[in-house]
Amino acid sequence: MQQNKQTVKNNNHKILRRGVLASVLMVGFGFALVPLYDVICDITGLNGKTGVLAAENVTEQNIDHTVVVQFDGTVNSDLPWSFKPEQFSMEVVPGKLYHTEYVALNQSKADVTGQAIPSVAPAKASIYFSKTECFCFTEQLLTAGEKKQMPVTFIVSPDIPKDIDVLTLSYTFFNKNRMTAEQQVAGNASHEEIEI
Repeated sequence: MQQNKQTVKNNNHKILRRGVLASVLMVGFGFALVPLYDVICDITGLNGKTGVLAAENVTEQNIDHTVVVQFDGTVNSDLPWSFKPEQFSMEVVPGKLYHTEYVALNQSKADVTGQAIPSVAPAKASIYFSKTECFCFTEQLLTAGEKKQMPVTFIVSPDIPKDIDVLTLSYTFFNKNRMTAEQQVAGNASHEEIEI
């Protein structure tokens, strides 16, 4: 009987040690995912991770090559906003700084905080596209019925390949209070027609 109690106690200690070890490994894996995710986003351009190109470092402009930048804006169904770009496309000279704006309107009777998740397509163009100023860098609070201009300043690298002549900058806005971890990471949302 005494030996049975000792065996059960030893088994319980083994299970406890394995549980603690599994917990520590899961936490470590969670921390390791952040830099791994950043590397994947830098390579693929997912989640708005774009090439880092400072405007002051651009010295040459290839005027014989222009790129059409298309702008797109959507909101997740949990966000009672309308959101769209003020202009839907712009022809740009690589190496030159450009500015555009989006406009958002809170259609609810309550204050709502949103977070924009950017992306650039095609993915191979994302490393040649840099935002120097963007509303997506911070959360955006809109009071009930408020309409707000949201600026974006960007530059397309002069190193962009000649076969890339069109790229799309897209934003999806989510209700910050209702975002799941998966939405924060992936930026998946339903696309719908927007009228402002």
